[in-house]
Amino acid sequence: MSGNKILRGAAVLGIAGLVVKLLGAFFRIPLQSLIGEEGMAYYGYAYPLYALFLVIATAGIPVAISRLVSEKIALKDYEGAHKVFKVSSWLLFFIGLFAFAVCYFGAGFISEHVIGDIGALKPLKAIAPALIFVPVMSAFRGYFQGRQNMNPTAVSQFVEQVFRVGVGLALAYTLMDESLDSAAAGATFGATAGSIAGLIVVVLIYFCSKRVINYNIKKYHRKGERESSKEIIKQILIIAIPITIGSSILPLVNAADSMLVTRRLLDSGFSIDEARILWGQLSGYCNTMVGLPQVITQSVAIAMVPAVAGAFRIGNKGEVHENINLGIRTSMIIGMPCAIGIMALAEPILLLLFPKEPAGVASAAPTLMIMCISVALMSVLQTTTGILQGINKQMIPVKNLAIGAVAKIVLTYILVAIPSLNIKGAAIGSIFVYAIALVLNMGAVTKYTGTKIDMNLAFVKPTVASVIMGICAFASYKLVYMALESNTMATLIAIGIGVIVYGVLILALKAITKEEIGRIPSGQKLVKILDKFIK
Repeated sequence: MSGNKILRGAAVLGIAGLVVKLLGAFFRIPLQSLIGEEGMAYYGYAYPLYALFLVIATAGIPVAISRLVSEKIALKDYEGAHKVFKVSSWLLFFIGLFAFAVCYFGAGFISEHVIGDIGALKPLKAIAPALIFVPVMSAFRGYFQGRQNMNPTAVSQFVEQVFRVGVGLALAYTLMDESLDSAAAGATFGATAGSIAGLIVVVLIYFCSKRVINYNIKKYHRKGERESSKEIIKQILIIAIPITIGSSILPLVNAADSMLVTRRLLDSGFSIDEARILWGQLSGYCNTMVGLPQVITQSVAIAMVPAVAGAFRIGNKGEVHENINLGIRTSMIIGMPCAIGIMALAEPILLLLFPKEPAGVASAAPTLMIMCISVALMSVLQTTTGILQGINKQMIPVKNLAIGAVAKIVLTYILVAIPSLNIKGAAIGSIFVYAIALVLNMGAVTKYTGTKIDMNLAFVKPTVASVIMGICAFASYKLVYMALESNTMATLIAIGIGVIVYGVLILALKAITKEEIGRIPSGQKLVKILDKFIK
């Protein structure tokens, strides 16, 4: 039963994440045309500080809420689960209030003395209120995730992004006549409007669920002394702080890359203009493409935490082992075809997205092909991190990722300075971050849960299906392009053929069953279609 919830939760969050990502892309393209490079600079000033506070508020605490709520519900302690939610809501509200005060009342100092551009003042003030609403919203999301209900998170994410895009673009257009920094402030206020709308939606869902929540609290009411709020906060922080630190490692590594890569390119004989172009290819083309599949694979990790935590808390080893195998297999079934598919069609996909930059695309494609390997590694790494967080070993993934990060920095320093490799050296370094952390995580999962991973089912079958799919996609692209001489049509047809081939192979190899497909949202309709072709 818990396996059903993992698949359903991952599917719901994955679909919502993709839609939100697409809406975000839609937002930036017209905004860029509307306010230009100078306006986008003002807009961009506000987000690093906003993102920093959001990592502090929302990276670890919602996971802690999810785990603690799941553990208590597994013990039928619904009252204790609800108290965790109430205490954490107030904790996140005060964290958000502090972040708002720093961002809003300190906007003048930050823009003038930290950023060095007074044009950042209005955007910082416009985005500051979101720092109150987003943390509180994340408390509600964590509570529902702990109950293994991912729908409120998905719906609130969608509504939040719709309002962010709609309000942000409307205000930017309206305020263009006033000044560019005002238009940029209007765009950043979209985040505030979106956070308010998302919070309203998730609160409404909460009140609609209140009857069931209260019924369970009364039915399973326990007499005796309950945990104090202080004790709950302590438990939340013990779980949340390592996760928050871990969430900061990769952004710090990316920041190190931004300082290290250009310098090492210069050391190896490239001019400053050549170094900038190569760095732009890595950060603009490659990182954007590699980041997209992670939206889907991250959903598996989120669904894993409450599923594993609940079963682990009550000592149900069979369910723990089943959930771990299913989670790792699901992440491979999603991550591996993304990696091989992008690798097979790297240049065509980049040309589809950036048709006006054929020279840059041709230069960036080999680097993207290398970086694709990290997509599959990252997908399983995220899942194993979720598993370890679910069994109260949240510090282990942090240490493992830190070890990988050190290796990445050393490799980048050495490899980027080799002229024949240049930015490909940074891509190779990225692979080692995830590979090292993943191997260490897998060892920890096996050690602390005793789970025996079915390597053939989890790794071999998805890889075989993905490689064959990649060959078919590449071949079909070449054939269609020869016939139509259109990169757009050839790429879209090749992707479609790849999806069909992979779907057939993954079922033929029994890497996933029709029964498991039936567990995801609308899965039964898909099973009826498959029954007509596959018996």
